[in-house]
Amino acid sequence: MKKSDIGVAVYLLCAVLFFIIPITPTLLDIMLAFNISIAMVVLFNSLFVKEVLDMSFFPTLLLFTTIFRISLNVSSTRLILGTGNPGNVVTTFGDFVGGGNIVLGAIVFIVLILIQFIVINKGSERVAEVTARFTLDAMPGKQMAIDADLNTGAIDDVEAKNRRNKIQEESSFFGSMDGATKYVKGDAIAGLIITLINFAGGTVLGILNQGLQATEALQKYGLLTIGDGLVSQIPSLLISLSTGILVTKASKQADFSSVLISQLFGIPKVLYLVGSTIALLGILTPLNHILFVGLGAAFIIAGRSVDKSIGIAAIEEEIEQGEGGAGGASPAEEIRKPENVVTLLKVDPIELEFGYGIIPLADVNQGGDLLDRVVMIRRQIALELGAVVPIIRLRDNIQLNPNQYIIKIHGIQVSEGEILFDHYMAMNPGFVEEEITGIPTFEPSFHLPAIWITEGQREKAETLGYTVVDPPSIIATHLTEIIRTHLDELLTRQDVQNLLDNIREKNAALIDELTPKLLGLGEIQKVLKNLLSEGISIRDLPNICETLADYSVSTRDTDILTEYVRQSLKRAISAKYFPANETTSVVTLDPKAEQAIMGAVKQTEQGAYLNLDPETTKKLMASVEVETNKLENLGKNAIVITSPIVRMYFKKLTEDYFKDLIVVSYNEIESNIELQSVGMVTIDDN
Repeated sequence: MKKSDIGVAVYLLCAVLFFIIPITPTLLDIMLAFNISIAMVVLFNSLFVKEVLDMSFFPTLLLFTTIFRISLNVSSTRLILGTGNPGNVVTTFGDFVGGGNIVLGAIVFIVLILIQFIVINKGSERVAEVTARFTLDAMPGKQMAIDADLNTGAIDDVEAKNRRNKIQEESSFFGSMDGATKYVKGDAIAGLIITLINFAGGTVLGILNQGLQATEALQKYGLLTIGDGLVSQIPSLLISLSTGILVTKASKQADFSSVLISQLFGIPKVLYLVGSTIALLGILTPLNHILFVGLGAAFIIAGRSVDKSIGIAAIEEEIEQGEGGAGGASPAEEIRKPENVVTLLKVDPIELEFGYGIIPLADVNQGGDLLDRVVMIRRQIALELGAVVPIIRLRDNIQLNPNQYIIKIHGIQVSEGEILFDHYMAMNPGFVEEEITGIPTFEPSFHLPAIWITEGQREKAETLGYTVVDPPSIIATHLTEIIRTHLDELLTRQDVQNLLDNIREKNAALIDELTPKLLGLGEIQKVLKNLLSEGISIRDLPNICETLADYSVSTRDTDILTEYVRQSLKRAISAKYFPANETTSVVTLDPKAEQAIMGAVKQTEQGAYLNLDPETTKKLMASVEVETNKLENLGKNAIVITSPIVRMYFKKLTEDYFKDLIVVSYNEIESNIELQSVGMVTIDDN
C-alpha cells in the first residue's frame, strides 16, 4: 500500500475508534489541534485552487472531515461528563474566548452558530443546488459546441475527448456538492445538540457526583461546554466557508486572489471617490480626524498607483503590437519559424469551403444546422459502407463567390456547387407536367435539371409533385455523394488498424492468424479500398477477414483476393443491386469477348494487367455504350454480368469510360435472383 492510502485509512479508522474507545485528554488535544489544521488546509486550498476540478474529491473530503469531527466531539463529551477534564484545548477555548464569563462565552458561541447556520450553510446549500441544476442543463449545449469545434477542425479528437471528460467531471462534482452540503448542515446541528447535552448533563453530574453548588456546576460545565462547542464549530465553520468558496467561484479556472483584488481595486476613479469621501468625513464630522483623513489619503495614493500601472501596461502593449508581438518578433519572423512552417504542411482529408453568403447555414447562433448534418453524414456513411469518415473541415473562404462552395479531397478540389440563400431547389421527378417559374439551374450531386424557387412558391411546387430541397440539404447530399465516390482514397492504414482492433475483442483468433502472418496491413487496406471503390460495404469485416484468411494461403494478389471477398459478400451485393421479388434487367458479356480479354491478361511479379489492343478495346466500349443505353432508356441501372475470372479485368477496362457502370460476376448473385438479359456486349462488328 502507498503511504497516502495508509494515511487515509488511519484517519478514518481513528474516527471510528474514537466513537468506541475512551481517549486521554492529551490525545484529545493532539486530535483537536490536528482537526483545526486540516480545516485550515482545506480552506486555503479552496481559496487558491485555480480550477474547481482540482478539488474534485471535495464532497468525499467533506464526509471524512465531518465524521472525524463528530467522533472528536463524542470523545470530548465523554471526558467532560466523565471526568470534568477534557484537556487543555477545550478548557483554553472556554476560558480565553469567553473571558472566564459564561454569559459572554455563551453569546459568542450563539453568534458563531447563527453565522454558520443562517449565512454560510444556507447560502452554500442554495448555490450548490442551483449550480448543479444549471451545470446539468448546460451539458447538451456544451456537447454540441464540442462537436461543432471538432467538425470545423478547431480541435482534434484528443482535445474533444478531454473536453467531454471535463464536462462529465463538472456535472458529477457539482451534483455531488449539492448533496455534500447536507453533511455540513447536519454536522452543525449535531454539534449544537451535543453542546446542549454537555451543558445539561455536566451540570447535573457536577451537582450529584461531585457535590458542587448549582452556580459552581453551571460555571464550570458551562465554560467547558462552550469551549467544546467552539473547538468543534470553528473547524466546521472553516469547512463550510471552503464549501461556499468552491461553489461560488464565478470562473471555473482562475487565480482567485488575483482576480478578486484586480476586480475590487482595479478602477482608479473608484479609489479616488472612496478616498475623497472618507477624508471629507474625517474633516467635516467629529469622527477621528487622523484615522479617516489618513485612510482617505491611502485610498487616493492607491488609486494613483493603479492609474500609473494601467498606463504603463497600455504603453507596453502598444510597443508589442508595433514590434509584431511578444518578444519583438515580427509577423514575418513568426512565419519563418520551423514549427509554424510545419503546421502549413498538414493536408485535411476532406474540406468544405464556402463563401460568406453560406456562413449563416453553418453558424449555430444564426439557426444553421449544417454542422449537425455533417455529423449525420459521418454516421450514415459508417452504417452504409462500414468505414469511418475522417473529420470534415468546414471553412469560409472570402475568395469564393458569396453563394459558392467547393469540396476538396486531400487539399485538391474535386467538386463545387452554388446555392441561392433563402431559396429552394425544385426538381421535376419526371411526371409533373405543369411548369413553375424560377431560376434554371442544375442539381450539383447528380447534375439533374432544376429551378430555384422562393419560399412563397414552395408549397405550390410540392403540391404539383416537385421534389423541393432546402440549401443545407443540397450541400449535405452533394458532400455525401462525393465522400461515397472517394471513400477508398480516404481509407488509411491507420483506419484499417482501427477497424481490425474494433473487431479483435470477439475475433482475436481470426485477426492474429490473418495479420501479420498471412497478409500485411497494406494488403488488407488494398482489398478494402477495392471494395469501397465499387461501393461495396466493408461493414461485415469479420466475414471479409475470414475469406482473406482462407484464400491468402494460396495467393497474395490483392485483386484476386478482392474477387474472393466479393463472392463471399454475394448476399449483400445481390441486395444492393437486385431487388427481391422483381426481375432485374441486365446486360451480359459475350463469351468471345471474355476469351479475348483473358487472352490479353499479362502476369508479372507485381500482379496481372490487361494488354488489350486498341481496336478491340474501341469495339468493346462502343458495344457497352449501346447496350447500357438500352437499360438507361428503361430507367434501369447499367449492370453488366460477366464470368468470375473476367469481372475485375472488364471493370478496370471500362471504369475510365463509364463511371457508373456496375459489373457483377455470376458468383456474386444469389440463386433466387431473377435476371433478364436485354443485350450482350460483344466485339463483333455488327
